[in-house]
Amino acid sequence: MKKIKFPSFPFSNSNSNKRTVTLCAAFSFILLSGAVFFFAGRDSRAFQDFCSDFFISELSANTLNMHYNIAFPANYGLGSYTPVLPSYSRERKDNSCSELAGSLEFLHSLHEKKLNGKDAYTYRLLLPYLENEKDGMELYYYSNPLSPSSGTQSQLPILLAEYTFRTKQDVEDYLALLDQTDSYFEGIADYLKDQSAQGLFMPDYSVDKVIQQCDTIMDASLVESETHFLNTTFEERLNGLLEEGIISEEEKNGYISENSRLLTTVMLPAYQKMGDELLLLKGSGTNENGLAHYPEGKDYYLYLIRSNTGSYRDIADIKIMLFHDLNTNLESLSALLQKNPGIIALPDSASGAFACNKPADMLKNLQQTMANQFPALTEVTGGEMPVCTIKSISENLEEYCSPAFYLTPPLDDIHENVIYINRKNNPDGVELYTTLAHEGYPGHLYQTVYSQLYFQKTGVDPIRSLLNFGGYVEGWAMYVELEAYDYAKSLMKAQMPEAETLYEIYKLDRQIQLCLYSLVDIAIHYEGAGYSQIHKMLSSVGISTPSTTRSIYEYIVEEPTNYLKYYLGYLEILNLKKEARELWGDAYSDYNFHKFYLENGPADFTNLGLQLKEYNNTVYKSAEA
Repeated sequence: MKKIKFPSFPFSNSNSNKRTVTLCAAFSFILLSGAVFFFAGRDSRAFQDFCSDFFISELSANTLNMHYNIAFPANYGLGSYTPVLPSYSRERKDNSCSELAGSLEFLHSLHEKKLNGKDAYTYRLLLPYLENEKDGMELYYYSNPLSPSSGTQSQLPILLAEYTFRTKQDVEDYLALLDQTDSYFEGIADYLKDQSAQGLFMPDYSVDKVIQQCDTIMDASLVESETHFLNTTFEERLNGLLEEGIISEEEKNGYISENSRLLTTVMLPAYQKMGDELLLLKGSGTNENGLAHYPEGKDYYLYLIRSNTGSYRDIADIKIMLFHDLNTNLESLSALLQKNPGIIALPDSASGAFACNKPADMLKNLQQTMANQFPALTEVTGGEMPVCTIKSISENLEEYCSPAFYLTPPLDDIHENVIYINRKNNPDGVELYTTLAHEGYPGHLYQTVYSQLYFQKTGVDPIRSLLNFGGYVEGWAMYVELEAYDYAKSLMKAQMPEAETLYEIYKLDRQIQLCLYSLVDIAIHYEGAGYSQIHKMLSSVGISTPSTTRSIYEYIVEEPTNYLKYYLGYLEILNLKKEARELWGDAYSDYNFHKFYLENGPADFTNLGLQLKEYNNTVYKSAEA
């Protein structure tokens, strides 16, 4: 249920000299007649130069992110670059802070009203985004790059396994990155030592999980026998290049030999050494509870909420939204169960009777069912539909990955898309159907393809693809996942009359769970609740097994704001939808709202609210006139 992106701290990817041109851009100008046009042109050109330099700087300093953002670097001014992974160091952190301050100073020197419509919106998105990142950089050591659920140790192998080979250069870049994994991990180890010295290191229960992951993910026996998934997937991708005549058989064998050598002599030892470093640091953590127990933990938590959810509400308002939603759904669930007391006996038998059993059939049905509510992809693709491949997660990674996730394709190669399913969770029936709605149609795949192709069609600056608005993306996926329960009701109505009630119960249960965990997240990280308090809180709603409540508690401690990213994002969408109904009146339709949402994001919800009003004035008011 997530898109994977290679983790890095704000601006930690940037070379210290890369922003020189950007920071000087404010002093460039275009000679136009008239003082007003002179200054307007200067600001517009300066901002566009800033965005271009920013985009190139960020991607050239992190080749893995570059590869996942753009397929053909030369098309974006990156014809020549050195393959590099980001580094973690105090010097890089200081340089990043300096660059960030300079970028903000430059942006504040511009006049938004002198920018054209698209640039002005990009400016409004970029400014608060970077200001929030500045707040995050001031609390640099509060982040955990080796989180048990989403850290580098589990994400890096997936990104390497899915690293697309289009050219020989891609293969050589890949091998160069593989050769840097030891120094990259050494940088993380140095960061963790500094973090430990400040009393901010992870709790021992998290350390144990990460050490186990390092041993399992890079299984020595599989690497040495050349049967690890990083061996097999590498050869599969080379076979594609061989079939296309891009490489020869001799070159293929040479690449395979080099890949095996690097996995054995660089990457495996890097994971083993990281496990040893973690063992030495174990016991140095000063806090087994949430961020609220650290000196500036609440400030960091507020930064994370803005960064991960795109909501700028204060905690009190967020809690009101969550409690209102929780109470409403609990009342609805209680009423349904009282009215249908025998419904609980149905789930096991009903699950196996679902109308679609194959993932491909489910995706096809979802595309057909959503057609009247969502704009067609052909509106922005020119008729060509993206390809979606469904893959199973490697057994080495099943224990540490989400039930499913979608890998975002590059801006300039949006045609090929991949959804991973974790078979360890064994989703089937309506669970798999709603999961594919979340990851595929009308979820991540659909939203990503539509938004990115709309960007290209309307000339939106590619810098926006670098801004991470998790609440927008995951809130949308949550929104359409819940919508898919209603699709499932219609799909199953004929063969299972109880489906409407049963799937409504499933839907409410899903909402209640995520809303509750979002409230637990706030209780742990902002209000300082410990395990005993959370156990009591969960027990009040029937989740009382100590092993279960302990697992929930530890996950939320390790992944602050993760549930809020999904559920607060979802609630913010409902709030926008309500505003659209009030503003648009008779012109409102779900189709029109979805079109607005897709064409104005990804974004934070404050800016989406402002765009909604502007959209109302420019589109619907003009239509009335």
